[in-house]
Amino acid sequence: MSRFTFKLPDLGEGTVDAEIVAWRVSAGDEVVEDQPLVEMMTEKATVEVPAPVSGRVLSLTGAPGDRIAVGAELAAFETAATAPSPSAAAPASPGAATSAGGGAQAARPAPTPAAQPRAGRVLTSPAIRRRAHEAGIDLAQVAGSGPNGRIRPADLRAYLAQDRPPARSPARASSTPVPAGNGAAAGSAATEEIRVIGMRRLIAERMSEAARSIPHFAYVEEVDVTELERLRAYLNRERPARSLTYLPFLVLALTRTLRAHPQCNARYDAERGVIVRHRAVHVGIATQTPDGLKVPVVRDAQDKSLQALAEEIRRVSEAARSNQASRAELSGSTITVTSLGKLGGIASTPIINAPELAIIGVNRALERPVVLDGQITVRRLMNLSSSFDHRFIDGHDAAAMIQTLKGYLEHPATIFLPD
Repeated sequence: MSRFTFKLPDLGEGTVDAEIVAWRVSAGDEVVEDQPLVEMMTEKATVEVPAPVSGRVLSLTGAPGDRIAVGAELAAFETAATAPSPSAAAPASPGAATSAGGGAQAARPAPTPAAQPRAGRVLTSPAIRRRAHEAGIDLAQVAGSGPNGRIRPADLRAYLAQDRPPARSPARASSTPVPAGNGAAAGSAATEEIRVIGMRRLIAERMSEAARSIPHFAYVEEVDVTELERLRAYLNRERPARSLTYLPFLVLALTRTLRAHPQCNARYDAERGVIVRHRAVHVGIATQTPDGLKVPVVRDAQDKSLQALAEEIRRVSEAARSNQASRAELSGSTITVTSLGKLGGIASTPIINAPELAIIGVNRALERPVVLDGQITVRRLMNLSSSFDHRFIDGHDAAAMIQTLKGYLEHPATIFLPD
């Protein structure tokens, strides 16, 4: 029998560490190769990591909510194989850390000299600042190899690989209800503390960063969707097996609208200080899931028919809800559409899905009395609530874009006309 040390692999796109979402096995369990071992969450998606070998689980490193550095020991196995563990057969990858599971230790690269404390603001990117903060690292101690000492991702990885005491894990909150007691607590209701981890933590961080760094320009417009509703109802009667909601009509109209307003189909690359405009329209569909809000992407929406859009919206939304969406399906959108359906309310203030520059919110459609051509009549009205990054999209351009979209939705036949 031999001990096999399994280190957290690089999960892609320069990942420095990942958060444990849920263990699928326990110490002492017998596992087979490729059996699900643990769910890890990166900045992009939740990834299921399989067991690398067959054998008995000796130890697991970390609990749900803990972050594990790439190259650090994740689990140890007792196997029948006599081949040495990769930790002994090859140099550890950048970011390797001391084994936390007891017993033999994973091989470590030689420590690099620590940087001397620096005065003034450290030069680096927001992403690196966030990773350092989560790992409890003072960036003033990290040696930067970029211009003027700017810290690059490789510098942070090298610092994480040094032989240092592990950062303290965040305090774990109890999930057990706390009963009311005597004294100061007398008369108080029972409480429950829920640790913010996984997708909910990532959503909280991204929403906070977007609200903090992006000056939102909100614009709400009323749209008469009476004719659109007639068209939708007719198509659903003719093809009941392919029921249509408003969403594919909106996405199709949006692809036409963005041809005239390309500044709204863009992403801001903060690292380079560049706005990247896209010819293709990759629409993010905000989707409520058991894990929180996810934004799967309908790619190249401008090339799809109405029915193809409806089917793709259903497919990616269901993949997100069932946790089957791939990393590629959850990234790369150029503009996002969000809808609360029957809970849509009268208006909303959606938060931009950074690094995009705009988001369109769909509110509830209701029949209301209106004055049309001097007569009171009943029309079906719906509000569009939109938000724009006011650093790069002026209020006039934002309003003009929504007015163009409104024109398509109020006269739906124009959505299908050739350019």
